[in-house]
Amino acid sequence: MSHKTALPVASLDGNAPTPFDLRPDAAQMRALARELGLKDLRKLRFSGQITAQGSRDWVLQGRLGATVVQPCIVTLDPVSTRIDTDVRRTYLADLPEPVGDEVEMPEDDTQEQLRNHIDPGAVMVEALALAVPLYPRSAQTGPGDAVFAEPGVEPLRDEDLKPFSGLAGLRDALKNGS
Repeated sequence: MSHKTALPVASLDGNAPTPFDLRPDAAQMRALARELGLKDLRKLRFSGQITAQGSRDWVLQGRLGATVVQPCIVTLDPVSTRIDTDVRRTYLADLPEPVGDEVEMPEDDTQEQLRNHIDPGAVMVEALALAVPLYPRSAQTGPGDAVFAEPGVEPLRDEDLKPFSGLAGLRDALKNGS
């Protein structure tokens, strides 16, 4: 998708914003859903503009909207999530290269090295991948514990790992003489 949406920096107008409005077709959304491990992807849209910042830098600002369907991490039932998020990338002509073995993350994680092209399609895919919930849960599962065990084996629960949890019951049984 990125080769069709890439805009050459040399063709961007430094005095006026360059708008973009990406609405992938059904085949592109199916391919993207497969790439991101989604059950389905609906209503994907990324629109915004690219504007000059100073004489050599550029800023992409946009709004990403999508509906994603993922399997619930507990039940595997489909979970639909609506994503609506603002996206910003700042392309700097003179972004300093990290030096050394250990590199600290910059405070502004929207900054990128300016290349020959700015690709709203690639930014859309990256922003969507970052916005997709990591652990989707269906409303029916609630915040309870997930319990796993082989067939025929009693599952181990949190209460079983607390050695003193049964002492109150034992104390009461001893008081009653049973």
